[in-house]
Amino acid sequence: MKSAFWKRWGLLLILVTLFPLTIVLPQSGVINPYINLVLKYVGINIILTISLNLVNGYMGEFSVGHAGFMAIGAYAASILTVWVFPREAGAFFFPLALIAGGVAAGIAGLGIAVPAFRTRGDYLAIVTLAFNMIIKSVLENMEVIGGPRGFMGMEKLTSLAWVYVCVIVTLFLARNYVFSNFGRGVLSLREDEIASGLVSVNTRQVKVLTFVFSAFLAGIAGGLFAHELQFINPRSFTILKSTDMLVMVYLGGIGSLGGSVLGATVYTLVLEGLRTVLQQFGISQEWRLVVAPLMLILLMIFRPRGIMGLREFRFLTPRDDQPEMLAEQRKRIKAASRIDEVSP
Repeated sequence: MKSAFWKRWGLLLILVTLFPLTIVLPQSGVINPYINLVLKYVGINIILTISLNLVNGYMGEFSVGHAGFMAIGAYAASILTVWVFPREAGAFFFPLALIAGGVAAGIAGLGIAVPAFRTRGDYLAIVTLAFNMIIKSVLENMEVIGGPRGFMGMEKLTSLAWVYVCVIVTLFLARNYVFSNFGRGVLSLREDEIASGLVSVNTRQVKVLTFVFSAFLAGIAGGLFAHELQFINPRSFTILKSTDMLVMVYLGGIGSLGGSVLGATVYTLVLEGLRTVLQQFGISQEWRLVVAPLMLILLMIFRPRGIMGLREFRFLTPRDDQPEMLAEQRKRIKAASRIDEVSP
């Protein structure tokens, strides 16, 4: 019984136990501000990687404009906390601002998905790339939100605790979505779209809803990103940002939530390590921009599925019936059958 309890509830108890540490450690000084910042970037990148992996990994499509949805979420959440919600209660309304940013990004994703998925093949990549460029241009020409100068005035509402909660919720939602009956249709699209349609999978509906869900998560990450930097501008959401997401997805592994966590963590730490190394040797930080495209090229050549491609950590897969419970059920069935045999 103890073993069955820990298999069912052990992970949840561990996650709940770790949550207070995300509040105590930064405030007590055990984690210095730099490490705290890096951990928050890791969490934000995990959310972005999971969101893109739903489309590129699980569904088998190819989107390259995810930074556009991140931008919409960042600006929508920032406008709410600066212009709409009372500043003295900003922390209280912060979750609502994040959700609103995610909804705004999801609506934009719906507007892109409906026409884009009328076609097949690589057209989604072209449409999303154009969308990313359009969003950047629109933001640069909207003087009301700062135009090319950017938007500022947000309070530093993104904490390690909030990032931790958002990562856990994202993993929970994505896991339940992928392994649901509807989510199985997403996996079938990756294998064979024509066969999926023949076995009554509404392929267009699955594509649209998955893309909207993916955009929603990217919008949440954008809101966290904006309230960490307290300043955003259109140059923060260029094709280079989308390239970073692609590298994290294919580094960790397509079709794997655990791979998304692994890829985002490794990539973020590698870039931060390069920042320190280049600083020590007096080399320009611009060389860090070479790393992402180079890693993407090498991954496509030598390991196109990534580190954990199409594999998953055990704790992120649906729980099978416990062996102890099955054994107990078999005993009860045998006992019941014996009683039936001896009863008149």
